Amino acid sequence: MKSPVVKRSIVVAGHKTSVSLEEAFWNGMKEISGERNMTLSELVGEIDGKRQQGNLSSAIRLFVLDHFKSRAAAASGGDAKSHAAVLASPST
Repeated sequence: MKSPVVKRSIVVAGHKTSVSLEEAFWNGMKEISGERNMTLSELVGEIDGKRQQGNLSSAIRLFVLDHFKSRAAAASGGDAKSHAAVLASPST
């Protein structure tokens, strides 16, 4: 069975490193980097430079999640925090 996690090598700040992410997160990163007219390596370098703690794969997942949550909230006219609160509330 094929693993849902894909490991890829990427150059970050001049250093080659491996990053393991699910394919959906790689696709999200490609979409975001295309929107910003930057390479995947440049985007990962930006994320790496801004992370406070944790590993790079986790920082990338959080970045992609935040990006798409913000975009969904903007499309619905709300803000990301209220949108997240609605998603997190228990169903009745």
